[in-house]
Amino acid sequence: MARNVEFDESLAIQKAMEVFWKKGYNATSLRDLTDAMQINSSSLYNTIGDKQELFVRCVQHYTDIRKQDWEKRLAGKRSPLSILVDYIHEAVNVIINGESSCMAVKTAFEVATNDERVKQILVADDQRAYNFLHDLIKNAMEEGEIRDDEDPALLADYFNSTWTGWYESFILHQDPVKIKRMAEYFIKQLTK
Repeated sequence: MARNVEFDESLAIQKAMEVFWKKGYNATSLRDLTDAMQINSSSLYNTIGDKQELFVRCVQHYTDIRKQDWEKRLAGKRSPLSILVDYIHEAVNVIINGESSCMAVKTAFEVATNDERVKQILVADDQRAYNFLHDLIKNAMEEGEIRDDEDPALLADYFNSTWTGWYESFILHQDPVKIKRMAEYFIKQLTK
């Protein structure tokens, strides 16, 4: 009788997520996943399911990490504008220094158009990102850090779409100065 391999499922999901993040869904083989997770394919099928089910779980895991990060930032005692400016600078740093771009952005273009479950996870993530930005911007307006004649909803939507454009620009041009300049321009427009 074959023995089932016991493993830490949350650690295995993290390892698989890192492979999908680096290679994308289509370029990742089952062998890539089982090697990273240090399990055999029968253990994967018996506990999680197939590659598609594992991918869905990995995307959910990634968006859960992002949600925790936003909640932690909002729970801090710093000013809303300083949180927002730090978030923008960290986003730029990830874009220009990270080995992999944002997994949510990559997944949206590669998989979400054909997979409703993945699309719904990303829609919920996008809404949380919008809420995070909207709340920071609105609170910064209330504290006089951003002009109160701005529309927090429009600025949150604008930043979300602009941020995705920074990823694309860096992929195509590999120009960190260009990304930094766009980020500083956005911050300058917020604080005029």
